[in-house]
Amino acid sequence: MNPLFESLLKESPVLVDGAWGTQLQSRGLPPGTCPDGWSLSHPDAVESVARTYVEAGSRIILTNTFGANRFVLEGHGLAGDVERINRVGSEISKRAAMDRALVFGSVGPTGKMLMMEECTEGEMFEAFAAQVAGLVAGGADGIVIETMTDPAEAALAVKAAKASGVPVVVSFVFDSGEGLDRTMMGTTPEQAVAVAMESGADVVGANCGQGIEGFASLCSRMKAATELPIWIKANAGLPELVDGATVYRTTAAQFADQVPALIEAGASFVGGCCGTTPEFIRETAIRIRPV
Repeated sequence: MNPLFESLLKESPVLVDGAWGTQLQSRGLPPGTCPDGWSLSHPDAVESVARTYVEAGSRIILTNTFGANRFVLEGHGLAGDVERINRVGSEISKRAAMDRALVFGSVGPTGKMLMMEECTEGEMFEAFAAQVAGLVAGGADGIVIETMTDPAEAALAVKAAKASGVPVVVSFVFDSGEGLDRTMMGTTPEQAVAVAMESGADVVGANCGQGIEGFASLCSRMKAATELPIWIKANAGLPELVDGATVYRTTAAQFADQVPALIEAGASFVGGCCGTTPEFIRETAIRIRPV
């Protein structure tokens, strides 16, 4: 494992960054535009997102590459730019980190369903491997496989990422079931942990899907099932459409007020997902390291 990452783990809980998509939108990303492509066309805007999180106190920041696998990029006519988009995405975040934070490459789902035979396991593995290769070439210190719903896809992504030799986080989205404790595919927190351990992940966790109030329970269940560090990045509530605009109702202070419960539940990494901003990270920093 990366020595810097091991050192950072000793400072647990570690403050991670917040949302990227909504931050890019606030900087002019038009609806329907490929966010990942902005690393090539609007690098300054992308770097400003990363830098604001570093300035807010994040010790780990991600990259603007959530959908930068060939399957997703095909829909935007960018399938031939997988390596470049991921490499540049890492380079941008590394510049913004200024040796004050580690950079973990963001890897999201392919959008393909293995059970529907929309692609083969081999094709999916190769898509993840190509993305990870670009991220590591750009200097990524680790990989975060996030917003996963299908345990089979998550396992393939972890195995592809582990081959690169950097630390690997795998994070699932729990937004289904009566208690919002299942992924869309029906996977429980305990089953997600088992997949993470079997595939060789270094960290397991949950992100997106619901507001922060539901994450302490998810975290506690994961912690009870594994000795792996737990990664938590919650939304600022669920999005609402108001006059054509997406609105998240949870405030930074309300979000941060829930952070002590996450830490008590065993979270080693805490950050924000959809709708969170640098202000959320600043408020969370105060709860993690009271002045």
